[in-house]
Order: sequence, then structure tokens, then C-alpha cells
Amino acid sequence: MKKQRLTIFVLCICFNLSTSLIFSQIVDLNREYPYKKVFVDTDNFGASYLDILEKNYTQVKPDTIRFSMLHDLAYYWHTRNLTKAEEFTKEGLKLTQSKNDTLWNGRFNIVFGAILLRQEKLDSAYIVLDRAIDKVKEEDLAFLNTQLGYVYERRGQLDMAADYALETLRLGEKLNDKKAKAVAYSDLSNLFWKQSRFKMGLEYGLKSLSLFEDRGINDLDYDFTLYVVGNNYLELKKYEKALQYFEHAKSIGERYGFYNNLSDVYISLVNLYAYLQDYEAANIAGEKAIEYAELLDNNFMLMRSWLSLGKAQHLEGKYISAIESLKRSIKVATENFGDAYYLSQAYETLGKAYAGNHNYKDAYDAIAKFDNLKAKIFTAESDKHISLLQTEFDVAQKESMIQQQQTKLNQQRTRQTLIIIIAVLLLLLLVILYKTFKLNKKKNKLLEKQNREKEFLLKEIHHRVKNNLEIVSSLLSLQSAQTNDSTVIDAMQESQNRVQSMSMIHQKLYQGKNLGTIEMKDYLINLGSHVLDSFGAEQRIVLECVMDILELDVDTAVPLGLIVNELITNALKYAFPEGRKGQIEVQLAQKSTDKLILKVIDNGIGQEDDDFTRGTGFGMQLIQLLTQQLNGTMEHVKSNGTVVAFEFKLSNVT
Repeated sequence: MKKQRLTIFVLCICFNLSTSLIFSQIVDLNREYPYKKVFVDTDNFGASYLDILEKNYTQVKPDTIRFSMLHDLAYYWHTRNLTKAEEFTKEGLKLTQSKNDTLWNGRFNIVFGAILLRQEKLDSAYIVLDRAIDKVKEEDLAFLNTQLGYVYERRGQLDMAADYALETLRLGEKLNDKKAKAVAYSDLSNLFWKQSRFKMGLEYGLKSLSLFEDRGINDLDYDFTLYVVGNNYLELKKYEKALQYFEHAKSIGERYGFYNNLSDVYISLVNLYAYLQDYEAANIAGEKAIEYAELLDNNFMLMRSWLSLGKAQHLEGKYISAIESLKRSIKVATENFGDAYYLSQAYETLGKAYAGNHNYKDAYDAIAKFDNLKAKIFTAESDKHISLLQTEFDVAQKESMIQQQQTKLNQQRTRQTLIIIIAVLLLLLLVILYKTFKLNKKKNKLLEKQNREKEFLLKEIHHRVKNNLEIVSSLLSLQSAQTNDSTVIDAMQESQNRVQSMSMIHQKLYQGKNLGTIEMKDYLINLGSHVLDSFGAEQRIVLECVMDILELDVDTAVPLGLIVNELITNALKYAFPEGRKGQIEVQLAQKSTDKLILKVIDNGIGQEDDDFTRGTGFGMQLIQLLTQQLNGTMEHVKSNGTVVAFEFKLSNVT
């Protein structure tokens, strides 16, 4: 029991949260346009949409937003329950009158007229709609004219209904209102269907659907148009096409709860299944049509539902059942039923059912009533009037099309002239670009030649510098051969190694592809080999260069080479006495974009910190000066040998 209560409590919280979330999506007073109108700004018309509006519209402060929400409540409830729709409409009329808001009062009058129309109160509907004409804006007149057209359609005055449909179409053209044009074409399609002009009805219905689909909103009128197009396909005996459109209309009606349209679709499905002799499916569709008509509380839909069921039963040969269904249809209609079109069909089918049941007297009476009603609806004058209206509109459309074609032709001529001008300008531009290209190509060739010459000269300079340094090294070697003083000989040897380290830099520069940088790994390996060779230590000392490929500019490479030269020299002189074997390791790595780490490590006997500058001390002074030149720091560590580490802050690492 506790678990059940907890589950119910959680579900209630979830429902309240979801309701709150949906309401925040529909109404948000912080937005520039606080209320998202259904089927205009959003198609979020779920089962709870109207309940959310009903619960919250009174909390909204601005009158125009409140009226808009209440207006949608009234209009969209009329697709589900006419009584409830009428209650909201009367509340809207009362509120707008108390606020002296003539515009919204007129809009509520239009909705009230639509509700009265579906309650078969045709005269009252006309009065209410006529009252709204002077109150609303021009963009509201299309909706108003549509409802007036429905009044005349229900009265059987199809010519007057066509007048209003064409007026809606003119307004749509004038205001560039796709919805108005789509609704007008839909109404004309329905009127042509009623006149049994099915090809024309289909043509206008498909025009309407095309406009609706351009809008990209599946609303009530789009749903109705799918049903109308299906009706025309049905009468043209294209049953698969008809079923396709009916199913589409049904899916939209079920999604949004359009009971009025659902009843319409199921009525037509009864006829379709009856034509296909699937009487079981026809009977099920008839029951669904009646169910939605009763939910809507709409006698017009209920009368037609029983009529469709009676037609199907007559085709099946169940004449007694057909007679009962048709009698119920006529009873629902009552004497004041406005739509003579459907009433005539009821009497026509009833007459046939009586005849099939061999009740010829009743059949005669029913057919007589059918003839009387048909004579009122399908008059030659009415047919002529609709044809004339259609012709007038077609002519007007053709004139408009001719004008549009002339405008397009003028625009095309203007475009052609513009294209010619642009083409000439492009040609001139191409000529200029070609000449510029040739001039640049000539300049580039000259620059390439100059660059090659400069590169040759620069390599020649490096070559000569290298040769000069080789001469200096040779002079130092000759000089050292003239003395027996070991101190002088050592000093000469060290100087010779220093000169050689610089000489190797210039050799790398004139031999390499890049005249601005030195690849350090190969350079340091060659430098170390030279120093080992100069001391005759290549057999007992192993030199390793642990680093990746790294290129440095000349200004950095020369000081680094001198530092490494001095440190290797010191290691050979002091770390491995008495011919001791050992290992020297040089590490050079890029720590970050602007830092280099250099380490020279030996596994010799090591040195005391205060003994690090043995000898003349010149080598260490040189190392310190070069370290300062490279903005670096030096650290000396004694650990199973000697480690000298440097960190340089550089700007030209590549």
C-alpha cells in the first residue's frame, strides 16, 4: 500500500513538472512575444495543451495575450466539444466588451459564428459573423469570409459559398497570405466535389495542399484538405490514392484531437470500404464516425455518420438496416437542418433502400423529397454562377501571370545587360591579371636568380671562414710544435679545439641545405669525436650524444658548441686519470618552446665543488661567459662522476 502511494506521489510530481515545463514553453513573459500561438509559432498541440491554457490564461497580465490564449481555447475546443467551446467564447466576448477591445471582440464573434454554424444555427451564425466585419483587421477577413462561405454552403447556396471562397483567395493574393490562399483553394475543391466536378475539385485540392506544405504546419485546415482531396480521388475511383489521403488525415486528427475532422474522415472511409465491398471495415468506420460526432456533440456530423452507414448497408443489400440508419440520419437532421445537399442524399438512398425492400410507396415519397431538394441545390443558375466566377478568376490569374511574365522578361533583360557588363569587366580584369602574372613571374625569376647568387656568396663566405679557421688551427698546431712547455702545449691544443668547434659550424652551414640553422646532433657527435681524437682518447673513452634531431640558429649553436667542447676537454683532462677508461654523455633537449636543457655527464672520479676550476680556470670563465650570453643558468653536481647541467632561455628554437 505504501509503495502504491509513493508511486502515485512520484507520478503526480512528474506530471506537475512536465505540465510546468510545457507551460513555460507555451508562455514565457520574458520573451519579446510571450505566447507561442498554436499552429502559428508552434505545432506543440498535445492532449494537455488546452488544459494548460485553461488553467493558466487567467494568470497572464497583458490583456492581448490573455485574449489570444482564450481565443485559441475557444476555437480549438470547437474541434472537440462545441458546448465547452461556446462557454469560452462567451467569456471572451464578455471580457473584451468590458475592456472596450473592439478588435478582439470581433475575433471572438468570428469564433462564435463558427461554433453556431456547427450547431446548425445558421441564421444566428450569419448575424454574429456579419457583426464582426467592421471590428476586425483586414488580415482577419479571410477567416471571417471562410465561415460565411460555410454558412451558405450549409444552406445549399453553393454559388454564394464560392463567392466568399474567391474573396478569401483575393485577400490571400493581396496580403501574400499562404494560409488564406490554401484555405480558399480547399473550400473551392470541396464545392466542386459537391457539384460532382471531381477533376476540378482534385486540381484545387492539390493546389491547397501544396501551399499548406510550404508553410510546414499541420493544422486543422490542412487536415480537412487532405480529407477533401481524398473525397475527390474516391469519386474518381482512385481508391488507393483516396485511402492514402484519408489515412494521412486520420493520423493528424488523432494526433491533435480534431474530432470534427476524424468524423469526416471515417464517414468517407465508410463509403470507400463499401465501394471495395469490405462491409465489415465499413461498419467499423461508421461506428467510429458516430463515436466522434457524439464526442463533439455535433448533429451535422452525426446525421452524416448515420447517412454513410445507411449507404454502406444499402450497397451490402441489408435494406432493413439501411432504412433504420437513414431514418435516424433524417431524424437527427430535423426539419430545420440547413444542409440540403446531405439531406437530399439521405432521401435518395432511403428511396433506393425502400425499393430494394419492395416498399415502393415509401420509395416514391423519399425520391420525391430527394428531387425537390436536388432542384434547390443544383440549379442551372447556381452552376452557371460558379462557372462564371471560376472563369473570371482564371482570367484574372492569367492576366496576373502575363504581368508577372512581362516583369520577369524585363528583369531577364536587365540581368542580361548586367551579365554583359560584368563579363566585359571580368575580361578586362583577366587581361590585367594576366599581365600582372607575367610581370610577377619575371620578377620572381629575377628574385630567384638573385637568391641563388646570394646563397652561393653566403656559402662561399662560410667556406672561406671555415678555411681561415682551419689556417688558424694549423698555425696554433705549428706554434705548439716549437715549444717543449707542456702547459703551453695544452693551452695551444685547447685553443685549437675551440677554433675547430667554430670551423665545424661553418662547414655545416655551407654543406647543408639551410644556411640559417645547424642540426645539433650530428654536429655534437662530430665535435666530440674531434676532441677525443685530439687527446688520443678514442679507444678508452666512449662518447654518446643522447638527443633528438634539433636545429638551432648560428648565434645559439656556436656558444653551445664551445661550451660542450670545454666540458668534454675538462672531463678528458681530469675525470679519467692514468689512462682510465670511461664514458661521457652529452644530452640536449627542447624543454618547451623557449627553453633548452644541456647536460654533460661523465662517470669519472668526480671533483670537489671547490676543485671544479682546476687548471688555469680560463675554460670555466669561458663557459660562464657563454652561459650568460645565452641567458642561461649552470648547475654542477657530483654523483658517481660529474654532471654539469644548463638551462637556456632561447627565442630561435626550430
